Amino acid sequence: MVTVARYLNLTMVVPELDKQSFWADPSDFGDIFDVNHFINSLQDEVKIIRELPQKFSRKVPFSMQPISWSSEKYYLRQILPLVRKHKVVRFSRTDSRLANNGLPLKLQKLRCRVNYNALQFAPSIEALGKKMISILRRTGSFIVLHLRYEMDMLAFSGCTHGCSDEETIDLTRMRYAYPWWKEKEIDSEKKRLEGLCPLTPGETTLVLKALGFPRDSRIYIASGEIYGGEKRLAALRTEFPNIVRKEMLLSADELLPFQKHSTQMAALDYLVSIASDVFIPSNDGNMAKVVEGHRRFMGFHKTIQLDRKRLVELIDLLEDQELSWDEFSTAMKELHEGRMSEPTRRKAIAGQPKEEDYFYANPHECLGAARKRREKLKHTEI
Repeated sequence: MVTVARYLNLTMVVPELDKQSFWADPSDFGDIFDVNHFINSLQDEVKIIRELPQKFSRKVPFSMQPISWSSEKYYLRQILPLVRKHKVVRFSRTDSRLANNGLPLKLQKLRCRVNYNALQFAPSIEALGKKMISILRRTGSFIVLHLRYEMDMLAFSGCTHGCSDEETIDLTRMRYAYPWWKEKEIDSEKKRLEGLCPLTPGETTLVLKALGFPRDSRIYIASGEIYGGEKRLAALRTEFPNIVRKEMLLSADELLPFQKHSTQMAALDYLVSIASDVFIPSNDGNMAKVVEGHRRFMGFHKTIQLDRKRLVELIDLLEDQELSWDEFSTAMKELHEGRMSEPTRRKAIAGQPKEEDYFYANPHECLGAARKRREKLKHTEI
């Protein structure tokens, strides 16, 4: 939205956040991000104000949803005339409203500047994030496992592999209870075999072992409440006992201001995720993609992009005893060669923006400096 405002030479109002979603998080933009830094760091590009001037706030602004994955020309031809007519236009949806590809280079670079410089977390979040990273670093390297196995994700996706009949009924009931989750009838196993489900904690355990992570690996779990609680994490803890979560690194008093603020809790996980030695997402949701891109920007830090479609096939073959453990481990390692955030260009698919690589997962237009740092590091190691 900053990029759109800059392109159209408009004033932008500090964003309002959706407070009606499943999480019912009352956080405002300023509770999560440093607003002063956001405004000041972009003042040479776009004027940003905290709220609408009084002369515009007396009436309800014209509200609309921009078309997803649009080019800059769409905003010039369709949106700018609306702004001229109504003076104020409120975008009710702002996710994925700009195309991944085909935009002028200066606009792509501005998207990166906003994401990696202008958006800094609020001081209270930054301070706790740094504390957690410092604690984790005391024992050396650490891995972040973004284990997206929460109730809302399972209900929304319809992925119930490994759940009991009772749990499946509960998750289905929840999906039907939320009208904005449009897909209702879902074949869980079909979706899993297509690679569209988050890995279960049990599946994730097999993957980590097969990829050769040592038993004493320090693993930070970035997630909300795991569906099924500690019982679901039992296999993971048995194989990798050195597992920690934010609740184990911080006191109850330190976390108290963040309770019932899921977005602020996710911000803490985000900071730890970009600082880790290895980042492994069990699902390719928005946070996982943005963390991946941020880690590329910081110097192509290792993110393992799991091939869930092929991966679950291998897991099923192992569990059906059609593969030995050694065969499974070898196949898993071969499968993920070249899936460790190496420098590459985004895959563009004309007319299918949902199927192509997401801009923020690999903003290759902005990674020249990161490539140079990576090459310099390689040369130093040699």
